[in-house]
Amino acid sequence: MSGSKSYKPYVSPNDPCDPIKEKSYQTPPHLYMGLQKKDLEQYSPEEALKKGTLWPALFDSYKGFPRKTDGKESNR
Repeated sequence: MSGSKSYKPYVSPNDPCDPIKEKSYQTPPHLYMGLQKKDLEQYSPEEALKKGTLWPALFDSYKGFPRKTDGKESNR
């Protein structure tokens, strides 16, 4: 439900570091919901504690983004 977004930052020709040509980030699900409805489905109390939210509509498991290091991808 959340949005993964990316952008291409400015890369200076004078920067001594290797450029990161594309940066990615995630936005939380609540940004895309209008008002919270009264009858939203709810997790059980135990599951809500594990997930960090009472409502499945607001749950988003963050998996990170693959990052290339030495030609190999790794999640950070």
